[in-house]
Amino acid sequence: MVLVTKRLILRPWQESDAESLFKYASSPKIGPSAGWPVHTSVENSLDVIRNVFSSPENYAIVLKESGCAVGSICIKIGKKSNISLPDTEGELGFWLGVPYWGQGLIPEAVNEILRYAFEELNLKKMWCAYFDGNIQSKRVQEKCGFQYQYTLENVPCSQLNQLRTKHINCLTKEQWLERQN
Repeated sequence: MVLVTKRLILRPWQESDAESLFKYASSPKIGPSAGWPVHTSVENSLDVIRNVFSSPENYAIVLKESGCAVGSICIKIGKKSNISLPDTEGELGFWLGVPYWGQGLIPEAVNEILRYAFEELNLKKMWCAYFDGNIQSKRVQEKCGFQYQYTLENVPCSQLNQLRTKHINCLTKEQWLERQN
């Protein structure tokens, strides 16, 4: 599946994206705030493309003007989610390379993924979470209509060997439809 917005193409990751992925995922401002370690090499990024980003509903965020992958967005449906959802619900995850922060690209990508999730996948609810301190993710979620549901303390962040506080937000299909009018 390929999804297109005004400025972006959301498409499956390709092995040829490894250098671009490493360029952005090696920043200490990205992975740790999202719960994963910084990428250490192009080979590390290629391994992530092959073994993590190859899963269904996982998309590279590609700038139309350059064709360059600058971030990632995914939907984990049902049991594939981190929060044990029914098959009619999904969990959204995303990140964007630091040079592209503050340009509205993630809300643009999130809004298209929400449209796809609710209209084409016919999901009933979308969930999204952020770790304490990740203000950028919190802002994107609020901007896109997600509403606070609950907070979990001492959540194991196994890739970083830490315990974190995680805030969980939700957007129902009905709430999303109301926002479209």
